[in-house]
Amino acid sequence: MATFLTATLGAALLALPSSAAAASPDVVIAEVYGGGGNSGAPYANDFVELYNRGASPVSVAGWSVHYASASGTSWAAAALHGSIPAGGRYLVKLAGGTSGGAALPAPDASGGMNMSATTGKVALVTSTAALSCGANCDTAAGVRDFVGYGSANDFEASVAPGASNTTSVARKTVTADADDNGTEFAAGAPTPQNINGGGGDGGGTCDYPSTRIRQIQGATHKSPMSGSAVTDVRGVVTAVGATGFWFQDPCPDSDPETSEGVLVYTSSAPTAKVGDEVAVKATVTEFRPGGTATTNLTTTELTAPTVTKLGTRTVPAPTVIGGGGRVPPSTVIDDDANGDVEVSGTFDAATDGIDFYESLEGMRVQVSNPVATGPSTSFGEIPVLADDGAGASVRTTRKGIAIRSTDFNPERVVLDDAVLAGSTPAGVNVGDHFSGPAVGVLDYAFGNFKLELTAALTRVSGGLTPETTAAAGAGELSIAAFNVENLDPTDPQSKFDGLAKQIVTNLAAPGIIAVEEIQDNDGAANNGVVSADQTWAKLIAAIKAAGGPTYDWRGVDPVNGADGGEPGGNIRVGFLFRTDRVQFAGGTPGGATTAVTATASGNAADPIALNVNPGRISPASAAFNASRKPLVGKFVANGKPVYVIANHFNSKGGDDPLFGRNQPPKRSSETQRNQQAQLVADFIAKMRAIDTNARVVVAGDLNDFEFSATIAKLTAVGMTDLPSTLPDAERYTYVFEGNSQVLDHILISPSLVSAGYAYDVVHTNAEFAGQLSDHDPQVVRVKV
Repeated sequence: MATFLTATLGAALLALPSSAAAASPDVVIAEVYGGGGNSGAPYANDFVELYNRGASPVSVAGWSVHYASASGTSWAAAALHGSIPAGGRYLVKLAGGTSGGAALPAPDASGGMNMSATTGKVALVTSTAALSCGANCDTAAGVRDFVGYGSANDFEASVAPGASNTTSVARKTVTADADDNGTEFAAGAPTPQNINGGGGDGGGTCDYPSTRIRQIQGATHKSPMSGSAVTDVRGVVTAVGATGFWFQDPCPDSDPETSEGVLVYTSSAPTAKVGDEVAVKATVTEFRPGGTATTNLTTTELTAPTVTKLGTRTVPAPTVIGGGGRVPPSTVIDDDANGDVEVSGTFDAATDGIDFYESLEGMRVQVSNPVATGPSTSFGEIPVLADDGAGASVRTTRKGIAIRSTDFNPERVVLDDAVLAGSTPAGVNVGDHFSGPAVGVLDYAFGNFKLELTAALTRVSGGLTPETTAAAGAGELSIAAFNVENLDPTDPQSKFDGLAKQIVTNLAAPGIIAVEEIQDNDGAANNGVVSADQTWAKLIAAIKAAGGPTYDWRGVDPVNGADGGEPGGNIRVGFLFRTDRVQFAGGTPGGATTAVTATASGNAADPIALNVNPGRISPASAAFNASRKPLVGKFVANGKPVYVIANHFNSKGGDDPLFGRNQPPKRSSETQRNQQAQLVADFIAKMRAIDTNARVVVAGDLNDFEFSATIAKLTAVGMTDLPSTLPDAERYTYVFEGNSQVLDHILISPSLVSAGYAYDVVHTNAEFAGQLSDHDPQVVRVKV
């Protein structure tokens, strides 16, 4: 810091000096400048510069800088973050004017205060709480350091000189604090320095030029330098891919919100090697995976590069995600954006998961003691939690992590093998661990932040096994729902045998099964075939061969190509039922376009008459365009009518990803599901208007959460959603990207609730890499 000439204070002071607080042992106010952007100003923005005179780094996370006018009693504040190394400076960028001036060096924190160029008061406070000390704040609790300048009515011992559009007030000797503003500060030319200036580079030894990777990344989702040409950007290569490499500044600053790593896109195999220290000349580019129309976030890249090798250097140590490092937010993905998160909301890596991972984009990171919360995929992806899930919630009873309406688990991160092929092991189930920590570079693709491993892991089994459930007892009827995932006769016999075993052994051979995703007889062949009798027959034969009872089936073939799903497959819902336990009630089966109706029969023992059995609900409604039509089946158990409605509502395809560009994510598919649920609810309401004691079961893949509007439409007509009755740790039928969640439901009418029931989600598929379906079946035992 230069030595400044002492200015003479001409105006008489109106306030008596107040007693000084104890001198700060570490962080002090080094410089104050309020003329930014004014006429003749050398800089476009006001600023406050801090200095750590202590012997150790000091975290200023949760601290703030406050400003008040010379005679004011109300204070404006700017929040601080990160830490200041011993001997390091810290630049707080404030409001600017419109009359020009140079840009400040990259700030370490920012705020919106507009300070006076000539006179005012600045306080460094060890909290973010508003100051309520009025005009006597230099000794207030929490005030670490204080400067009153010009004609300020509050100061330490004596007032510092005034400043101007072209001058600041700065501490003459930054390593000392005598708590006397008048003797310690002088006016002179502003000299703003950030954490990389005097005592900078976080205590490192990099004599790097001014453009650093952290300046390119910025504390934002898109680079503040996007589109700019940069030269001599230096760092150490940390990972090499097929079309580029990542490199990282080995001398980081203390700002956790600005990443120290970035991808250099070379378009072909790079010549750089891990450990090379390189200088890069390139263009800063924001690349959006999948193209501009996608909802993916962009990734910052250096493109069209010229790469110069400077030598070799130790690869920077990975930043730990979790205990002993940076702990990700546990509930919030984003809480303040309104639309495009890249241009709206506040970037806050401490509280928003999407910002947390953005602040590590391109950096070398480590997840210690990872535990899998979802099965490995065919793409080599494995979602995990750090530290065996310590601090994560709500963990399932089988070591996954369940979603809730306000918590979609931002603490998850996905391991991937795009950099090192085969680095993620196959066959990983929920609850499995690994041979060591997961280390790699943090990337983004397909709506997720991904840790691209640079060292291979091996699986350590957690011992997960499929569940079984109890069989129906005397006077009970068991009713199941099971999505069999595009089952057709062209599937291997092993799939039929495996499903049959689950039905017989794990589900204890239910009396009725609402089955989803039965395909036609030739599967995906798109040739006009819609009949599925061979599919049903093959499954029934497999059940018999597995030692199960005799089942029969009922269904309605759809119009070719009208019900969505895999093209040519003509998936539909239908029923399997045990002929020794229940009977399918008489009636004429409906056709693909025939709407089932319910009317009063006039028979007190069987009050409801269906025009067709089975029959489809509102098959002509636009609500079911390109989607499966619900199927109503009337059964007789113990001489009493039971109505089961099998469903497979519109999928979530087209919804925004959790870590996508749009925040909060848009769930466009909900509109159609809500319409579908309303039509099913209307049909139930008609049945219950005829017979309030009607035994009605809604079962199947409703493709929505237990807290959704879709389910609320069904519970509004008196149905009880059984997944909602489970504890959070057991409330899931599906695992998506490591999130355990409810998509499949069974709902029962009041008469069945009051008679008594037992409900179970039987976890046989969704948590396992080797799965016969991506859904878990569920069973309810009701008394009839």
